[in-house]
Amino acid sequence: MNTEIRATLLQFPCEFPIKAFGHNRPNFDGLIVEIVRRHVPNLSEGAVTARPSHGGKYTAVTVTIRAESQAQLDAIYQDLTRCNEVLMAL
Repeated sequence: MNTEIRATLLQFPCEFPIKAFGHNRPNFDGLIVEIVRRHVPNLSEGAVTARPSHGGKYTAVTVTIRAESQAQLDAIYQDLTRCNEVLMAL
């Protein structure tokens, strides 16, 4: 999907949940928060939730941010997908 079309789907600023999945390892949620904070230094209290998979092998972390632009979201997703610990980012 090209950037012009995506830009029309969201109106900025907006609340936006970012989800990252990885193996259930110590401080996986901290790693995700560290990556997101590079782009959103003022995360609000309660912005982060983590949930293990049914079998406990994986962890899903959701960080809800106040997104200011499509470029900001793109940069966050690029950093998340570059991280070897992140199996998937949505």
